[in-house]
Amino acid sequence: MKIFLNDKLVDRDEAKISVFDHGLLYGDGIFEGIRLYEGCVFKLDEHLERLEYSAKAIMLKMPWTRREIADAVCETCRANGLRNGYIRLVVTRGEGSLGLSIKNCTQPQLIVIADKIQLYPEEFYEQGLKIITVPTRRCNPAALPPTVKSLNYLNNILAKIEAQHLGYHEAIMLNDQGYVAECTGDNVFVVHKGALITPAASAGALKGITRDTAIAIAEELGIPCREANLTRYDVWIADELFLTGTAAEIVPIVEVDARPIGDGKPGPVTARFLQSFRRRATTEGTML
Repeated sequence: MKIFLNDKLVDRDEAKISVFDHGLLYGDGIFEGIRLYEGCVFKLDEHLERLEYSAKAIMLKMPWTRREIADAVCETCRANGLRNGYIRLVVTRGEGSLGLSIKNCTQPQLIVIADKIQLYPEEFYEQGLKIITVPTRRCNPAALPPTVKSLNYLNNILAKIEAQHLGYHEAIMLNDQGYVAECTGDNVFVVHKGALITPAASAGALKGITRDTAIAIAEELGIPCREANLTRYDVWIADELFLTGTAAEIVPIVEVDARPIGDGKPGPVTARFLQSFRRRATTEGTML
């Protein structure tokens, strides 16, 4: 397996960064998770734009152009013989001193990993997924904007652990005001009375690339879509509920907190969204 590190491909065992890297010491860095479908890197330009915005927001000056990073992504996929898979693109602040100051961090690190992906079982798309709400809250957007896809994912990890300990694959996270923010790794969409509703970034939701695609699909299907604060009650009484994410794509939810969503089966609106998404997956991206 080949990893792209800074300016070249190296063997997996040779892909190493310093123990003094601030990405390791403090979670000081950013990342993107990207899908590869049939030799097409899905929404690569959109992912790289978000990476640039994240870097600017945390005052991390990247020495690579968007084209150079795009070439690195494609080169890594080709080197590993992939046609379908998952790409993890990471930029760290780089090596520095033992302290919060970034003055000595002069060389950011670029890491591109491309590998096969462990997808949700097909039965989740056919039968739907059961989830719960967990105690761990989403970080306040005023502390760390969720629009920054940073390496600080501990609260999501804790929420995932809580869900898994109870036998669930995914969980809803609330913000500090008690409104729905997102799931541990996916965005949340409610279908209610013919409209599509999703939490805003101000509520703690990541502006996901698949989320944006779902919003575009809603326009294509003529379904009204809006951002709004959602309570657990709004989720419980939804006609349909689905999650969006790089790995999940669009997965139907049939139960939340032991309450069936709709009739307890994947709904027709969700099915239309998944069908449209999978059609777009190999046409809206960058070919290797």
